[in-house]
Amino acid sequence: MLVAAPSAFAHTALESSDPSEGASLSAAPSQVQLKFAEPVTLPADPIRITGPEGAKWTVGRPAISGATITAPVQATGPAGAYTLAYTVLADDGDEVTGEVHFSVTTAPSSSAAPSSSAAPTSAPAAAASQPAGDSGGGFPVWAWIVIAVVVVAALGGLLATRSRRS
Repeated sequence: MLVAAPSAFAHTALESSDPSEGASLSAAPSQVQLKFAEPVTLPADPIRITGPEGAKWTVGRPAISGATITAPVQATGPAGAYTLAYTVLADDGDEVTGEVHFSVTTAPSSSAAPSSSAAPTSAPAAAASQPAGDSGGGFPVWAWIVIAVVVVAALGGLLATRSRRS
C-alpha cells in the first residue's frame, strides 16, 4: 500500500493546449484551450496572456468541460512571443500553475474580439470556481485517509504479533 501511495501525491498535468507549446501562429487565436490529465476547478483569473511591449490580452470567462478549459480571448499587441500563464486547482485543492509559450507572426487586430454569444454562461464558471467540499485550504482529505489506513495496518500488525506470542 505504501508503494502505491506516492502516485496519490501527484497533481494533474497539462496534457495539451491550443495554441500548443512553441507554436508559431500566422494569426492570433479567438480562443485558447487547455486540456489536463484530470478534471480541475478554477480560481479567480485562471488564464493570463502577455506579450511584447507589455501587451496583455483580454481573456473572457472560461468554460470547463471535464478536464478541458476553453476561454475566448481578445488579442492586442504587436507580433512576437507570447506567454499563456495558467492556474488551476487539482482535485485535492492544491494550485497547479504553468505556462505555454507561442508566437504570433502578424500583429493581432483589435477587432478580433470574441462575440458576446461566444462567452459561456456564468453558471458553469461560478460552479467551477470553488471545489466541492474544499474549505479553501488545509490538509487534503485523501492524505488523512492514507494516514488512517497506515495507522490501522500498523496496529493490526502489532496486535497479530502479540497474539501469536501468547
